Amino acid sequence: MKKIGFLLILLFALTSNMEAQKSPKSVANGTIDKVDIEINYGAPSVRGRAIWGNMEKYGKVWRAGANDNTTVSFSKKVMIDGKELPAGKYGFFIIQNEKGDWVAIFSKTNDQWGSYEYKQSEDALRVNITPLFKKEIQEQLKYSVEKNTIDFAWEYSNLSIPISTK
Repeated sequence: MKKIGFLLILLFALTSNMEAQKSPKSVANGTIDKVDIEINYGAPSVRGRAIWGNMEKYGKVWRAGANDNTTVSFSKKVMIDGKELPAGKYGFFIIQNEKGDWVAIFSKTNDQWGSYEYKQSEDALRVNITPLFKKEIQEQLKYSVEKNTIDFAWEYSNLSIPISTK
C-alpha cells in the first residue's frame, strides 16, 4: 500500500512539474526615468496552436499570461498614454480585438488566479493600444521593459505600452 501511495505522489509531482514547465514563471525588470518596473507572469508557448480568436477569444478579458495573475509593479507614479497611474502593484489584463486597438488594463486587484473573477470596477487604468503583427513567431510569451515602453510579444502579436513620468 505504501508503494502505491508513493507512486501516486511521484506521478502527481512529475505531471505538476511538466505542466509548470509548459508555462514557466517569468519576470521582466527594468527602469524608465528612474521608475523601477517589475512584471511577473506565466509564459505560455504557442506549441502550434492558433492563439488569438481561438485559444484566447476576441473581446474577452485575458490574464495576459498563464496561471496566476500577471502583475506589473511601479516604484513611482507613471503616465501611461498620458494618463496617471500611482506607484503600486497591479493585476495586468488585455482585451484582444479582432480589428482595431486592444485594451491594456491595470487592475487594483493583483492576487487572483486568471481572469475568472475580474471586475471592471476594480480597474485603476485602461488604455487602448494598437497591436503590431509580425511575420516571425514569438513562441513563448515575453515581456520586456524598454527605453520608454513595456513590450509584450506572443505568437505574431506585439504591444508597446508607452510609459513616462511626466
